[in-house]
Amino acid sequence: MERAERFGLWAALSGALLLSCLLFAAINRQQREPYIDEVFHVPQAQAYCAARFRQWDPMITTLPGLYLVSVGIVKPAAWLFGWSGSVVCSTGMLRFINLLFSVGNFYLLYLLLGKIHQKNKAVSGFQRILSTLTLAVFPTLYFFTFLYYTDTGSTFFTLFSYLMCLYGNHKTSALLGFCGFMFRQTNIVWTIFCGGSVVAERINEAWKTELMKKKEEKFSSTKESFSEIIRILQFLIKYIMSFKNLVALVVLIWPYILSVSAFFTFVVINGGIVVGDRSNHEACLHFPQLFYFFSFTLFFSFPYLVTPCKIRNFLQSLRKHPRHYGILIAISLFLVWKFTYVHKYLLADNRHYTFYIWRKIFQRHEFVKYVLVPVYIFAGWSFTDSLKSKSVFWNFVFFVCLFAVTVPQKLLEFRYFILPFLIYRLNIPFPPLSGQLLEFTLYVIVNAVTLHLFLNKTFQWPNSEEIQRFMW
Repeated sequence: MERAERFGLWAALSGALLLSCLLFAAINRQQREPYIDEVFHVPQAQAYCAARFRQWDPMITTLPGLYLVSVGIVKPAAWLFGWSGSVVCSTGMLRFINLLFSVGNFYLLYLLLGKIHQKNKAVSGFQRILSTLTLAVFPTLYFFTFLYYTDTGSTFFTLFSYLMCLYGNHKTSALLGFCGFMFRQTNIVWTIFCGGSVVAERINEAWKTELMKKKEEKFSSTKESFSEIIRILQFLIKYIMSFKNLVALVVLIWPYILSVSAFFTFVVINGGIVVGDRSNHEACLHFPQLFYFFSFTLFFSFPYLVTPCKIRNFLQSLRKHPRHYGILIAISLFLVWKFTYVHKYLLADNRHYTFYIWRKIFQRHEFVKYVLVPVYIFAGWSFTDSLKSKSVFWNFVFFVCLFAVTVPQKLLEFRYFILPFLIYRLNIPFPPLSGQLLEFTLYVIVNAVTLHLFLNKTFQWPNSEEIQRFMW
């Protein structure tokens, strides 16, 4: 790292931290008591602070990673600084843990961008810092920096695990992935992604060697011929069926296999993936969740996903393969028709963006959800097209993990999209500087609006004196 880039990085981090501290203070002044899910998380962490480790709130659905880490930070800090009484493990102190995680996320995002794009010498230090700053203030994640939720810590351990995977430290990666799993059970999917990406890289190298042996053209993921897909599948089956190759892959990724085995053991013993409140967190095949995620990504990445060039390429693809798109639209309409689920929380809780999106758009007419299918198709195409620089095997692993982490969720909740979005955004080619600046501006505006609504536009429910606040 050059001296100027190092200075710019720490200047950006310091500025972001200073602003976050000011916002943190404002939020804690306005909302001193636990809010929404904090009503469960804060008392549970306080019970752990008091060494009541057998106490557990049955409404909590995640494992106790957040509370264990909180106690591990707060207790030594209290001893070191002489804190006592209500300060130790107070709501504000517990929320501050996520502010610390956000600093770690900032640095991890910078390291990940540098590692993933290390071969791209055209990317300047300013662009890396700008992208890091932009992703660090990604609205859905940034808002929960100021509340005692699992999202910031969950993101920290998952990003750290991914970084170690890229550096080849697979034991450390699997261990960090387990820590992420302790924050949120679905993070096991990203442990699988880490192991799968290692396998994908090894298979891609073998595939390139196979092509060189046959003196053929280097494979490009932009090829769309059916025969090319058949050839890849045949090669993949042949490669995996080789006992020698299979043993080599197992030796390579055994730490991830061990972590995933521990996860399945937990599921069997627990009787499911959810720890508590299972009635409101039932798994189902909610295929439109993929469409919602693509649309979510299209909105937050529109500076480089909705460009004249992208639209022109999409229309050319549409003209070139009308039959393929016709089949895709028919399948999408069927999935929307048969597999759209509406969680009761989505309809009842008017404190979230999803409530208003559903009411203002989807509930306007029964056919709206079908009319949006062309938008989903474009969003999915644009999303896939932006990943064409990655190998076909990497894309396969990523999309399998994306499916696994979104489709089983019955509730439309944007927090579930944080990690797949970040991993996607980290792996696409660097957008042009103008696109990056527009992306950063969008994030700042969304954050400013959301925090303004949370702080200044309070309201009350009928038959309740409690102050309600709008949030993600």
